[in-house]
Amino acid sequence: MSDAIIEVSGLSHTYMKGTPMARKALTDVNVVINRGELVAIIGRTGSGKSTLVQHFNGLLRPDSGHVKVDGRDIWARGVSLRDVRRRIGLVFQYPEHQLFEETVEADIAFAPRSMGMTPVQVDEAVRDAMRIADLDYDSLRGRSPFELSGGQKRRVAMAGVLAMGPEVLVLDEPTAGMDPRGREEVLSEIAALHGKHGYTIVLVSHSMEDVARFAQRLIVMDHGTVVMEGASHEVFRERDALVGMGLGVPQVTSLICELRAMGHELPGDVITVEQAVEVLAPMLGAAGRGGDRV
Repeated sequence: MSDAIIEVSGLSHTYMKGTPMARKALTDVNVVINRGELVAIIGRTGSGKSTLVQHFNGLLRPDSGHVKVDGRDIWARGVSLRDVRRRIGLVFQYPEHQLFEETVEADIAFAPRSMGMTPVQVDEAVRDAMRIADLDYDSLRGRSPFELSGGQKRRVAMAGVLAMGPEVLVLDEPTAGMDPRGREEVLSEIAALHGKHGYTIVLVSHSMEDVARFAQRLIVMDHGTVVMEGASHEVFRERDALVGMGLGVPQVTSLICELRAMGHELPGDVITVEQAVEVLAPMLGAAGRGGDRV
């Protein structure tokens, strides 16, 4: 039995509704996020990904439909949106643009302080958040966030959300604009947040390689609707449909598909480099011993 923490049903949203500039962003979206999973929402620019996740904690209000957290509609009378936003933490794209305090410690402390925590509670929240985000408290607390590397800035922004004590962490394009080193640094931290610390993670991304490595389940959006969802390897089998939506599949998956088309008997659910090495090594070994050429 599933343990849903976020349930979205019949959700529609129009920007600038009632004006000549009105634009429909979401149409009758139904999504469930289960406690403890790492799920990715993918889709090309303008597909509705960011709009959808901003409904998870009430940053946007739907035209119609419902958003429930632990079975309670977040827009129902008596529900505290402040509590919802504490439980469902959202890290926006390019979060380093939102860093504004003079020190790392002050920046991370901003959210828990605004929640009314005591100074002792704020200090504890900051220390815990920096530990979880793999940021050394003693060496970084007094530094300006603007002096840090790209990867460190992203992790400081994550720590600012973690300091509120969320159960779910929603990350909107967390590696956008990063160099390879910073990208790997952030992706490793996301994996640790899920695997080591037990956070439920919602990853919004257009990188098929990233979601193939980490996501257990994919939700595919196009033109403001959910058009496909399932286990990552199942979704990536639909290569033609994904390409038609401007997405594509991981390069490894494309390679395996080409080899299968050439007549090689290979599984159709290979989506990571590690999986490809495992299935191709015997074939390459056979070729080296004079077997079939790949």
